[in-house]
Amino acid sequence: MMRIFSSLWFFIVILGGCANAEPAAQTRTAKANADVVFVKAQQDRTGKWSFAVSVSHPDTGWKDYADGWDVVDGNGVVIKDKNAKFTRLLVHPHVGEIPFTRAANGLKISTNQVTVRAHDMLDGFGGKTVTVDLSKDKGPGFTVQRRQ
Repeated sequence: MMRIFSSLWFFIVILGGCANAEPAAQTRTAKANADVVFVKAQQDRTGKWSFAVSVSHPDTGWKDYADGWDVVDGNGVVIKDKNAKFTRLLVHPHVGEIPFTRAANGLKISTNQVTVRAHDMLDGFGGKTVTVDLSKDKGPGFTVQRRQ
């Protein structure tokens, strides 16, 4: 049953349509412990961005794992594909692979500063975030490579 649900989410994300942005949800709990530990942002020649995000969360299995991460622009808008739950949906637990890194590509970003946050399927948002200044080469918890 869980495999079917995960597969369904995969197809929704992949076939979800064009890039879209929507206001960031404010779901937070005191227990939330999906932490963003490092972000690598890279701009391609078309001006779109790729983000490789390292997340640390004590995944225990299918009932408690980090299930996504978001790139939130300076206006509080989540950058993601239309109908997607997160900028990057994580469809399975990463038990024994902590931290882990996953990427999202083709993001249109119109601000110089974004915040990257991770989501825990059980406890929501609320872990450590990384704020990325896209005008700088590096900073606390991030590196940036802009098109030349």
